[in-house]
Amino acid sequence: MPIRLTLGDITRTDVDAIANAANSQLLPGGGVCGAIHAAAGPELARACAAWVREHGTVPAGSAAITPGFALPARWVIHAVGPVWRGGSAGEAELLASAYRASIELAEEHSLATVAFPSISTGIFGYPVELAAPVALGAITQALASTPHVREVTFVLFDAGTMSAYEQAWETG
Repeated sequence: MPIRLTLGDITRTDVDAIANAANSQLLPGGGVCGAIHAAAGPELARACAAWVREHGTVPAGSAAITPGFALPARWVIHAVGPVWRGGSAGEAELLASAYRASIELAEEHSLATVAFPSISTGIFGYPVELAAPVALGAITQALASTPHVREVTFVLFDAGTMSAYEQAWETG
């Protein structure tokens, strides 16, 4: 199966690219974003700043790509998910778009393996039980038209998030 779920630390995942649950400015943040920046080293923050200077901020639902520097992954795809506003502000569409944009970048760079965290479910406040089916559906849809991307792994940080993704997978 090209989609896998695992409990672990995405910064230690040996894949072509890991996705970062990023903010629009691509600044080091908390949670998974902070962990990725810390593990990649200061070069990642410099590369992100240069990307924003050249291209502007990354809107919710979009993604950018930089090298992975000290990470096992060669690339970091910075996926900007939505901030949760109660569910009626287009959050599901923006979240799905962030995952699809990430797969499109992986495809453009001929990457075969990509790992994702649960985007927007940390400080952005998206309820994980609502985000998981959106994430899995978007990735399933995106993989249907990608000749290069062969495998996506959701690397989930805690048991509660893992359980939500497992339930979404079983009912999806």
